[in-house]
Amino acid sequence: MKAAVVRSFDKAPEYGEFRDPVAQAGEVLVKVTASGLSRLAQAQASGKHYSSGTELPVVPGVDGVGRLEDGTRVYFALPKAPFGAMAELAVVPQAQSVALPDEVDDVTAAAIANPGMSSWAALTERAKFVKGETVLIHGATGVSGRLAIQIAKFLGAGRIVATGRNEASVAGLGALGADEVIALDHTPEKLVEVFRSQIKEKGVNVILDYLYGPSAELLIQAAAGHGSGEKKPRVRFVQIGSVAGNTISLQAGALRSSGLELMGSGLGSVSNAGLVGVIGEMMKAVAPGGFLVDAEPVPLAQVSEAWGDRTGRRIVFTV
Repeated sequence: MKAAVVRSFDKAPEYGEFRDPVAQAGEVLVKVTASGLSRLAQAQASGKHYSSGTELPVVPGVDGVGRLEDGTRVYFALPKAPFGAMAELAVVPQAQSVALPDEVDDVTAAAIANPGMSSWAALTERAKFVKGETVLIHGATGVSGRLAIQIAKFLGAGRIVATGRNEASVAGLGALGADEVIALDHTPEKLVEVFRSQIKEKGVNVILDYLYGPSAELLIQAAAGHGSGEKKPRVRFVQIGSVAGNTISLQAGALRSSGLELMGSGLGSVSNAGLVGVIGEMMKAVAPGGFLVDAEPVPLAQVSEAWGDRTGRRIVFTV
C-alpha cells in the first residue's frame, strides 16, 4: 500500500510503499480517506513523545477517517505499530472505531477529532466538569485551544477565560465564546495578580492547560493560599499540552494552601477505547455546536512538504 513512512526520527516522513496491515480477531480493517496532522503525530514520528516507539520504519498518524469493509464510515484511532493512520489501509481494535454522523465530512472529522478530544476528555472524563462552572483555558490561541472555548461553551460553562501570547493573538477569542481574555506578555508579577483576581475574586473551577512551563507556574502560584481562613474552593488543573515547556517548579505549599488538584489528560490517563468514545460524543456535537476548525486538505503524496507546516491550519492528509 501507499503510505507516509518514517525512516529516520530526524527527517520528515516520505511517501512510498509499505506492507499491508492484516486484521486479526477483534480488529477491523479501515480503508483510509483522511488523517489529521496533529502535534501528537509529529511528536511520535520524531521519537520524542512518551508514546513513541523505537523501531523504524513506521507509518505515522494516530487517527483518521475511513470506511470499513461493509461501507460504514468511521473515525478510528491508535493503530498498532508499525502501522499508522497516514496510509491507504489501517487496522485497529473494533472498540477504537466509531461511526460518524452524516453531517460531518471526512476532512472536518479528521481535523477536529484530536484537538477537540483534548478538551472534551479533559472536561468530562478528568475534571468531571459540571454545567455552570467557570473554565480557564490556558493557551487558547491554537487549534486545540480555540476548539476548547467552543466546547466549554457547548457543554454549559458559566464563564470562560482564555489566555494567549499577546493582545493580537487573543483577538477574536471573544467571538468564539470567551467572556474574558488575558494576554501573557506582562511581567510575571502582573500575571500573578491578574490570575489571582480570576481565581480568588471571580472564581475558576477548571483550568485547561495547553502550555505548561513558566506561565503554568504563575497560575499555580496565583492559586496558592487563596481563600485563606475559609474552605478552599476546588480548582481542577488539567494538564493537556506542553508547548511552553515540559517541566515546572512546584512548591509543596502551593498544594497544601489551596484547593488545587493537579491531573493530566491524554494517552494513558484515559483508555484508548474511552478516548474514541469521547470523540464519538464530540462528533455528534460538531454540527449543533457549530464548531469551527481551519482545515486544509493536502494529498498524502505531499506529506514531506506539508509535515513542517506552521501556518496554524489543521493539515489533513487525504488518501
